[in-house]
Amino acid sequence: MQGSGFLMRISALAAEAGLPVATVKYYLREGLLHPGTATSATQASYDERHVRRLRLVRALTGPVGLSVQQARAVLQLVDEPGDDLYSTLGRAVGALPPDGAEPAGADDPYPRARAALEALGQVYDPGFAAVAQLEGALAAADDAGMPITPERLARYGSAAADLAAYDLARMPPEPHAAVEYTVLGTALYEPVLLALRRLAHQDAAVRRLGGEA
Repeated sequence: MQGSGFLMRISALAAEAGLPVATVKYYLREGLLHPGTATSATQASYDERHVRRLRLVRALTGPVGLSVQQARAVLQLVDEPGDDLYSTLGRAVGALPPDGAEPAGADDPYPRARAALEALGQVYDPGFAAVAQLEGALAAADDAGMPITPERLARYGSAAADLAAYDLARMPPEPHAAVEYTVLGTALYEPVLLALRRLAHQDAAVRRLGGEA
């Protein structure tokens, strides 16, 4: 990663990104942050792209809740996306929580997810990591005695389809930018959706039950 714009030492880089110097050095050792431009045997300079990367790492390991290993996997896909955007997105989803359920059997490994996706009329790849994640989520709901009803599935599926269409319509045309938009959008925007849903529940409860927020 070559320098761009003004250069700064690691202490200034850490201050600009709002992180301790020790944390920045840790991210360098773990490969989450690209090395700077060497200025001596023991020092290097960094630029605004390093600041942007650190803020991204902080978001992935903070609000998004990824481990360092998961964040590294997502960032590696952004740095080296390959030629197949669909495959890259699948690997990105696989790097994100929650983990998927173990296959139930060789003939029909994810029966709940398959039934749900077929009911929604969605085209899907059984090997896509989100299929296993959906199976695990549906199984947990079943085990808790709160299975997803067809009506709820249809409403959730319709909302998700609208969001997907909105996101993909705004994907950049350049391959590398498209990968970054898709991979990071998956990682960064899903927590926003979860928070908005919970806040909408609070708003609806206040309006329906007459309580106070």
